[in-house]
Order: sequence, then structure tokens, then C-alpha cells
Amino acid sequence: MENKITVECSRFRVLKDKTEVVDEWMNFLRDNMADVLLTLDGEKMYVETIFREAIDGNEYLYWYSVQGEGGIDVRESESWIDVKHLEYWEQCIDKSYGQVDLTTEVVMIPDRVREAMK
Repeated sequence: MENKITVECSRFRVLKDKTEVVDEWMNFLRDNMADVLLTLDGEKMYVETIFREAIDGNEYLYWYSVQGEGGIDVRESESWIDVKHLEYWEQCIDKSYGQVDLTTEVVMIPDRVREAMK
């Protein structure tokens, strides 16, 4: 059976005046990376990267991920890291903007890397 891999990149708008909280959030993730990486296993998250951009006075966060199937949803996690991560999310992400999923055109993952993801 082939291991299904999902590759995504999604954009979220940051609420106005939350730049400092986003700074705190990103530092929290960096400062607790060992624990962050432990939570990724349960999610079958092979790669997760957050990008940040400011355009025309609006700030955006982009999530890029490579994920296997059958992992737990971060919202169902009991990990203290995930709980805190979601608290930051609630404080910073503009729900009225929603989630914008960029279209995946080409996925380039060498076979040896795909094999390691099983």
C-alpha cells in the first residue's frame, strides 16, 4: 500500500496590531523546538514551515506542510505545545479572511526521501 502524502501551502491574515504577538508566537516555537518536533510525529507531519509576509499594510502567515495520512489533528492534541500554539492562533489569525490554499502544481520529493517518510 502506497503512503499518501499531502503537500500544502496556505495563507492566513494576521489581525491588525498583532505583530508583536506573532513575534512572541514564532519565538515560542523556536525556543521549544524539541517539544514541537515531538508533536509532529503524532500528526504524521514530515515537514512544517511557517513563512511570514507583509503586503500593503497587512501581515500574512503561510503554512507549508508535507504530511502523511492518519495523523491526529492538532486541535485534538493534548500536548502543552499544541495547546499554547492554538492559543496564539486564536489571538493572531483573522478568521474573517479565512484560509487561502495555494494550488499545488508540482511536488518534487526524491524516492529515497519518500521511503524515509513511511
